[in-house]
This record gives sequence, structure tokens and C-alpha cells, in this order.
Amino acid sequence: MSGPYVIRGSVSLPEAELMWRFSRSSGPGGQHVNTSDSQVELRFDLASTEALPETWKRRALERLSGRLVDGVVSVRASEHRSQWRNRETAAVRLAALLAEATAPPPKPRRATRIPRGINERRLRQKKQRSDTKRGRSGRDWH
Repeated sequence: MSGPYVIRGSVSLPEAELMWRFSRSSGPGGQHVNTSDSQVELRFDLASTEALPETWKRRALERLSGRLVDGVVSVRASEHRSQWRNRETAAVRLAALLAEATAPPPKPRRATRIPRGINERRLRQKKQRSDTKRGRSGRDWH
């Protein structure tokens, strides 16, 4: 594998806490596809991990609650025929998922007023457009 999978900053996925499972991929393939276990399922016990800071862990458990089964998050990869590349894909996907789930919430939007000049310009353009369209009707022609 290509080293530790960084979630964010100095926090990365510990190799010891990753659980791998391999099975046969479905879909098209050559002669070798029926004999090689190229589909990869990567599982990570989010509820009992010590690798994540407590606030990140709480945030991830809350945001990924729909994906968790007994506190374990699972990711599958079967795009490639090579098991090695599927392992890489699954690990990167899991790291990205955890990075997104542990990200701090966005700052709340501060409400601001629309400047008077912008509002007046909009109303002036509306009036101009209205006059243009009214001028197209042939009611006043004799």
C-alpha cells in the first residue's frame, strides 16, 4: 500500500484498524476475472477508533449515522481488475469520506441589506423593459 492515508493535517488512517475483505467482482472481465478476488471492501470501526480526535469522531458519527452499521463504516471498490488498484481506490475513498465527515461546520451566513443603488437600478431596468414590451402591442395604432 502507498503509505498512510491522510484525512486532514497530521491525522491519518491507522493501517492496524483497517479491515479488508476481498470477493469476486461482478461485471465484465477476461479469462482471469472469475478466479481472482478483485472486489475490495474496506471497513473502519469509527466508534472505537483512537486515531481521530474526540470532536472529529463525534462529528463523523453524527454525519455518517446513515452509513454506519454498529459504528463501522464500510467502503467498496470494484472498478479495476487489479485487486491492488481496488485497494488503493477503497482506501482513498474512505479517507475522503472521513475528511468530509470530520470537517468543521461552515460559518453561518451573516444577513446583509441590499444596497439602495442596486435595488433602484433593478427597478429602473424593470420599468424600461416594461415600457419596451408595452410599445410592441399594436393597440394604439390607427
